[in-house]
Amino acid sequence: MKRRLLFATLTAAVALTLGCATLEEKQRAWIFQPSDQAWGSTADAAQGMQSIWIPFHSQVTGDDATLHGLWLAADRHPETGPVLLYLHGARWNVEASAPRIRRMQQLGFSVLAIDYRGFGKSTRGLPSEDTAYEDARAAWAWLGAHHKDRARYVFGHSLGGAIAIDLASRVHDEQGVIVEGTFTSIPDVASATKWGWLPLRGLITQRFDSLKKITQVHAPLLVVHGSDDATIPSALGRRLYDAAKVRKEFLLVDGGTHFSTMARGEDQYRDAVTQFFRLK
Repeated sequence: MKRRLLFATLTAAVALTLGCATLEEKQRAWIFQPSDQAWGSTADAAQGMQSIWIPFHSQVTGDDATLHGLWLAADRHPETGPVLLYLHGARWNVEASAPRIRRMQQLGFSVLAIDYRGFGKSTRGLPSEDTAYEDARAAWAWLGAHHKDRARYVFGHSLGGAIAIDLASRVHDEQGVIVEGTFTSIPDVASATKWGWLPLRGLITQRFDSLKKITQVHAPLLVVHGSDDATIPSALGRRLYDAAKVRKEFLLVDGGTHFSTMARGEDQYRDAVTQFFRLK
């Protein structure tokens, strides 16, 4: 993700000469890099998951839209246990997160994972910060309508963590929020690169300002980061944690990278989630 942000900021100055619309589109393309593909054999882990379709009318674009998601019921208490909205990061479709979805299921959650518009089988188009936020709200509303008597949680990885924080700052019926490998803002991530000295912060339109929104999250918050995350520095996750005003916990997984933290710290993850959220 850091490389994509670097390209986005470096092309911003050129895009300015072509107009603001081009600047914004370039950033959206580089930040999200939407795809209908998984990577490697990750899609194999999605076998047996149920496809979910969520139609809604977009207030952002003015069009009708449909999200595709994967549903994986918990092994224990599949009809009454907690449900989790899983929000993935950039570049790959929801099937690429299937191994991580299964790990969350093993912690006791029934999981709904969605593709934002522009990803996978969801409505085509170039996603934006605003459409991704709206997609998360549509999925949250779907969970509320179909599982209204169950405790609901939000999980976001990387860019999905920023989307999860935005959602949690707007709603008040979540029981808990988990973010992993996420950041304070896109400008802060760009500043953490070797090109961070360039004066491009003001040109970034897709800001994902989680540091500002984290103070509006009212549910218990678990922030997870890998100590060896070379994509999003763990210091940014720590800053998010420090700014939150709710009951909270910070889990730093020793040796965890941007993509291996959940697997490498599986036992720590299980202990943190079950004890912090008091799950049985």
